[in-house]
Amino acid sequence: MSGTENSPPRFAGGIFIAFGLLIGAIFGVAMDQASAGTVIGMAVGIIIAVLIWLMDRKRR
Repeated sequence: MSGTENSPPRFAGGIFIAFGLLIGAIFGVAMDQASAGTVIGMAVGIIIAVLIWLMDRKRR
């Protein structure tokens, strides 16, 4: 055996940052505020990613 431990897989939250950027930019362009939409989308994505990280950390 290679000596690896059987730990549960980690959750990945980075995809929510990327989706937040894309969706925020799309909504921002639709509302004529592309920069604000991108920043708000990124902030929401970061919040979701941090929540997933905290849940994954608590799970271990």
